[in-house]
Amino acid sequence: MNSPSSGVQPSLQHFPITFFALVMGMSGLTLAWQKAEVVLGINWDISLLLLGVTATVFVMLVAAFVLKSLRYIDAVKAELLHPVKVSFFPAISISCMLMGTAFATRAPAFGQLLWVLGAVAHFGLTLYVIGAWMGRGTFKIQHMNPAWFIPAVGNVVAPIGGVGFGFFEVSWFFFSVGMLFWLVLLTIVFNRILFHDPIEARLMPSLFILIAPPAVGFVSYCHLQPELDNFGRFLFFAGLFLTFLLISQFRRFLNLPFALSWWAYSFPSAAMTIATFVMYERSQVIGYQTLAIVFLTAMTALIAHLFWRTLRVTLAAKVFLPEG
Repeated sequence: MNSPSSGVQPSLQHFPITFFALVMGMSGLTLAWQKAEVVLGINWDISLLLLGVTATVFVMLVAAFVLKSLRYIDAVKAELLHPVKVSFFPAISISCMLMGTAFATRAPAFGQLLWVLGAVAHFGLTLYVIGAWMGRGTFKIQHMNPAWFIPAVGNVVAPIGGVGFGFFEVSWFFFSVGMLFWLVLLTIVFNRILFHDPIEARLMPSLFILIAPPAVGFVSYCHLQPELDNFGRFLFFAGLFLTFLLISQFRRFLNLPFALSWWAYSFPSAAMTIATFVMYERSQVIGYQTLAIVFLTAMTALIAHLFWRTLRVTLAAKVFLPEG
């Protein structure tokens, strides 16, 4: 990250769209604790505290983004044309759907409103981003990284809240789109990783996004399908394998300098935690409960660390700075 000592002053013009990955991670943590409280039968209200913090952060970031859009519209347009940053715009709509899902049990009407706004926005952003991939002709294989999963595969988030709000057919639509593009993009991402130059260090945490599609897909599928079937098991175990694969590569991530891209660790970790609780709930195999508690503990510590590090660099005026 840049330092104020360089003489460059922080400016809202440089508010990074990647900041919304923070809300996705915090929302995931909130939903994980909501699930844990139900499955484990505990009444600690940790999820209520997390919901309040997440909602506050979400409102602050939306306000900052709206102000940036009003004052520095050219900067927003430049991000929409950027081959990497454009994939993070749907993090706003995904955050909105996740927040709506988190509010479902506390304030159902408000939660449904947030979910609908998020779903409509995400559909529009999905069309825009995929249309840009198809139409611009300026993208290169070096631009490809797991963050490309966010726009298209983010559709699998929708059924987690949508089914409960009564949007069953709409939820199946979003789930189908997400699964379709998971398979397409997974092939391209592994081609990029295996046969081309390594992903640059600052984007290395984005490899954890590989976990999210099957993990979220499993949770969504369990909302759409009442019984645990073999396709559900496939999604769960695919996510679990990718989790263990990336954990086994921990040395590659240890020495990376802190950046907002570290939040790429958060939502996939939360998704796999929720998926493991759901797997225990459906199968009643005690080993899944143990694994879910381990994941919940580790993921809570991880996101607390990320939140603290982000707060420190923000207060030290080391964000909202131009890249380079």
